[in-house]
Amino acid sequence: MAAEGPETPGSPGDGTAEGGEVGGLGADAAAGPDPDVLPKPASNGAPKPDEEAAPAQGCNGVGMEPSAPLPRPEPAKEEAPQPPAPEVATHMALNPPVEEVSITYPLDFERYWRAAQENPLDFTAWTELLQYVEQENHIYAARKAFDSFFMRYPYCYGYWKKYADMERRFDFIKETEEVFQRGLQSIPLSMDLWIHYISFLQTTLDMNHPDSAQKISGTFESAVAAAGVDFRSDKLWELYVEWLKEQGELKAVTAVYDRVLTMPTQLYSHHWEKFKEHMASHSPRDICSTEELLWLQSKLTSEAGTKTAEAEAEEAPPGEDMPLKVEAKMEAGDGSHVLGHLDPDKLRELAISVRQPIFAQNEAEVSKRWNFEEGIKRPYFHVKPLERAQLRNWRDYLDFEMANGSHERTIVLFERCVIACALYEEFWIKYTRYLEHHSVSGARNVFQRACCYHLPRKPNIHLLWAAFEEKQGEVEEARRILKSFEDSVPGLAMVRLRRVSLERRLGNMEMAETLLMEAIRDNEGMPVSSFYSVKLARQVLKVQKNLIKARKILLEALEKDPDNAKLYANLLEMEFSADVRQNEGSTMSSFDRALMSGLPLETKIIFSQRRVEFLEDFGSSINSLLTSYDEHQKLLNQQVMRKRLLENGSADEGEEKRMRLEEAGGGNMAVATTGITPLMAAEVGSGTTGAYNYNTWYQNYSNYGYQNAWNYNQYYQQT
Repeated sequence: MAAEGPETPGSPGDGTAEGGEVGGLGADAAAGPDPDVLPKPASNGAPKPDEEAAPAQGCNGVGMEPSAPLPRPEPAKEEAPQPPAPEVATHMALNPPVEEVSITYPLDFERYWRAAQENPLDFTAWTELLQYVEQENHIYAARKAFDSFFMRYPYCYGYWKKYADMERRFDFIKETEEVFQRGLQSIPLSMDLWIHYISFLQTTLDMNHPDSAQKISGTFESAVAAAGVDFRSDKLWELYVEWLKEQGELKAVTAVYDRVLTMPTQLYSHHWEKFKEHMASHSPRDICSTEELLWLQSKLTSEAGTKTAEAEAEEAPPGEDMPLKVEAKMEAGDGSHVLGHLDPDKLRELAISVRQPIFAQNEAEVSKRWNFEEGIKRPYFHVKPLERAQLRNWRDYLDFEMANGSHERTIVLFERCVIACALYEEFWIKYTRYLEHHSVSGARNVFQRACCYHLPRKPNIHLLWAAFEEKQGEVEEARRILKSFEDSVPGLAMVRLRRVSLERRLGNMEMAETLLMEAIRDNEGMPVSSFYSVKLARQVLKVQKNLIKARKILLEALEKDPDNAKLYANLLEMEFSADVRQNEGSTMSSFDRALMSGLPLETKIIFSQRRVEFLEDFGSSINSLLTSYDEHQKLLNQQVMRKRLLENGSADEGEEKRMRLEEAGGGNMAVATTGITPLMAAEVGSGTTGAYNYNTWYQNYSNYGYQNAWNYNQYYQQT
């Protein structure tokens, strides 16, 4: 497939990843995947490391700066805890300790540090900072830099390895293992990080100690449980097999092969060939469990017994007994005695043949996913945008797995996807929607990871998170999410309106009104202030049923923004909603106010026509109707004369005539067709008299920094 142009996720930040590898997670519990949705190992859950003092940190980009660690000059002598297992994937990652003021940092550290802190989205500034601390080989500066970096870019597995290697160079064994654990809690699907951690254990543990081998085996179990379902996990499985062979645990090797032969992986055929070599190189008695050997013996004996029974008569010759049944033979002695008479070649052949259907089924599963896997060109995290073809491939792959795969495989694929596509809202949203039907805690964990780490400034995912919590009855959490995000990214009307609607649904009308009043005051002198005034007036009218108060709100807004045609239109709509017999005077006053304003001529014609229609339908005085009709004709005549002058005038006189018309208050055509003209022109052309196109009112507010224009038309349908 030809490569297409990249599709940007929004504002991922500048710079590139060093060495082409980026990915890893910060120091909060929300950093790792939820334990309820990831595959779980059979055993060997890791104990938590010692917790240290954690700095105050929050979500939505607020208070997330970590402090530098305390000096830890002496290497640990105790054995480090077991590696993280998926059941503790969201467990507390080690928080950076409190900074000690006596630490002296390298000369230029402050300059690089300030550059990264002033613009946290600039990935280049972070890579330059990390490169500098590595060159200076200053462990405390490195800890401060790496800890802060992982708060924002937790999927950078390559930098987790660099961090661990730096701790190890200073012979801080315990601290090195803590870094590995934090990294694996953050990105448990990272094959490279698991392998690097296992290699670290193999070179640092005392293999003469009886628990060392058990710890490494437990780490392998945690690794394959967390990442063994990954399509590209073959290297990890091979290392596990080699380790067990070195330990002489041949039966365990067979058990591992039985597991990997059911996994659709890239090298599935290679594992099958290796398994057959394993069977051919050893006696079945040494590599098969006793249960399997007994089953194989029963199978062979029953087949032999069937053939014998077909060849011989049903009754034995006189003076001879019938041959023992299989069960009788097994009861004649212990299992080892029975197994001693088995034919190894037949056992091997049968053991392989019974696994042949499993391999064939796995091969079919691999073929279904092969094209999708071939389309994944960048499986690791990077701040650069992905090509459209790769994004489309991820969408199609996820849809396929959700429709055809198991829940376990679907979860692993989602986790792989949000590593490569961490800066794209759509995949996090897709993940949360899938999990809502399986695990509430899992969906909440994904929301936390997306909003607190990868997409702290994206409004849509935060609005969905707040709606999710409200749906679960966690109203205070929903309120906190919206307020925290608005504090972090102020000025978004969609967020303020969601806060208002939340309070309204809870019955807190006073708080809802207060939020809108605050928005009006905070944006005074800006068009969005009139927008909030309309929202407040509509709420007061429709919810509180207070027409007088709603009218006052719009009149105050018109005093500050007298040329806003939308305010006049909404004032008229509000007056129309009341009893026309009792409210005729207020309605006519609204028409007069619009016609005496500085609105363009075309806009006044629209209001004038509406006035005539209103008096024709609901007016109580024929004199008012005739007067309004005459005034409307005068406005139409002014419009016709202006058009004729513009069309028939010479090129030399055209500009002079236009200037005279503008001085007379008509304005030019370009200006006249702005404002409310599109709002009501459709009504005049179509012949409708009562509908207002509210979509026109809201469409221009997409310039206020919204991620996506809010579809207000869904709430204000035309009638």
